[in-house]
Amino acid sequence: MSDETDLPKPRFDPGLTQQYTGGLKRALNPDGNFNVRRQNGSWRDSHPYLFLIRVSWTRFILIVIIAFLVLNTLFSLLYVAVGLDHLRNAEAPTRFESMLNAFYFSAHTLTTVGYGNMWPVGPAANSIAALESLAGVLVFAIVAGLMFGRFSRPSARFGFSPTAIISPYAGGTSLQFRVANRRSNNIINVDARVLLMSVEICDGRPERRFTALELERAEVLFFPITWTVVHPITARSPLFGKTAADMEAMQMELIILMRGFDDTFGQNVHARYSYRFDEIEWGRKFAPAFEVEKSGDLLIDLARIGSTVAASLPEARRA
Repeated sequence: MSDETDLPKPRFDPGLTQQYTGGLKRALNPDGNFNVRRQNGSWRDSHPYLFLIRVSWTRFILIVIIAFLVLNTLFSLLYVAVGLDHLRNAEAPTRFESMLNAFYFSAHTLTTVGYGNMWPVGPAANSIAALESLAGVLVFAIVAGLMFGRFSRPSARFGFSPTAIISPYAGGTSLQFRVANRRSNNIINVDARVLLMSVEICDGRPERRFTALELERAEVLFFPITWTVVHPITARSPLFGKTAADMEAMQMELIILMRGFDDTFGQNVHARYSYRFDEIEWGRKFAPAFEVEKSGDLLIDLARIGSTVAASLPEARRA
């Protein structure tokens, strides 16, 4: 019987697959979304709530306006179908103006405004108006719930430096990037995890490998100013002895996960980011992004999160 220690150790995979065909783009976009598309799913797999909660505010407001116009147009066509003579004071010199009045009456009914300048006459028109009133209550309750969900949903606004850098460090070099909280709320107990994704040839075929990088400091208790996350490139580092050309050959990508506790929402928040090999600058160091005012307060310039200056690397480590 073979000993358990003789069994091969499973390769580390954070859930991004080790398969590589040469045509894969970056695993993680800078906005934190993964480069994954789904197909052949059923309509039950696409939950509209998830989409409407995550979509941008501009698109959300546009969707609400379009839905409002479409719904009122449909009900106005129903009023036209039963006859505009069943809508008192909806008559107008032209048919277009009469249909426009039907649309306005629909908007009054849907929103339960009811100005009283137009009203339905007869069972058919009143039935449509009653149905529209019910639809209005349900629709606006859903929109109000979505608005509350969007406002109350905790989210992090971590600002990452546009590029990572290879910088001098303790007589050697290090891989660094800088991050800051772009909002004025307090985030505590912030920790960072950095994965190195590279492509290696295994059994004659390329595979993606994932390695957790050791950090000089993996967490901070408070996060009021910028934090420069540093990976010392020592002999134990998978980046030791690598040049910019080596990183390109490896198709290297840094995948970053930041987590912290937001004391405004009372919940944990997280952010994701990534740097590819072509988003790493060599022989740079970060310039200060904050200064002390005359009053003694610290002033942070968020536009300078990614500011760097030239820095000399050890001769053997220049790209």
